[in-house]
Amino acid sequence: MARAERTEIFDVPAEKFYQAIVDYKNYPQFVDGMKSVEVKSESAEGATVTFNLSLIKEISYTIKLANKPHTEVSWSLVSGDMMKINNGKWTLKDLGGKTEVTYSLEVELKGFMPGLGMIEKTLVNTNLPLNMKAFAKRAASL
Repeated sequence: MARAERTEIFDVPAEKFYQAIVDYKNYPQFVDGMKSVEVKSESAEGATVTFNLSLIKEISYTIKLANKPHTEVSWSLVSGDMMKINNGKWTLKDLGGKTEVTYSLEVELKGFMPGLGMIEKTLVNTNLPLNMKAFAKRAASL
């Protein structure tokens, strides 16, 4: 299993960063490797969403998300073709026009195949900082 947590401060209001996070259907426009998104259900309290990601290999998974408007979005895995675990959360702290953003992720893939550990490490260590920057850029454009 691979785990990572990263905290950064972005020059974007927390409300806009939150809006970028919960704009699931538009992830393919700004999240690298995101091929498609299907929002299965959505409300103010959360959503159930299927993501199709291309990262070394195509990965499809469905997560259940829970929202605390403008402060947190957490999720857990519902199902996935290659995943046993996909848990994480975004935590947003309003700094008056800037936002302290913490992204936590825990991923474990199913089965045994060459390169499985590399895929897990890429998911959490390489994509994590890139995704945070992509979300900040998206939030700044809202």
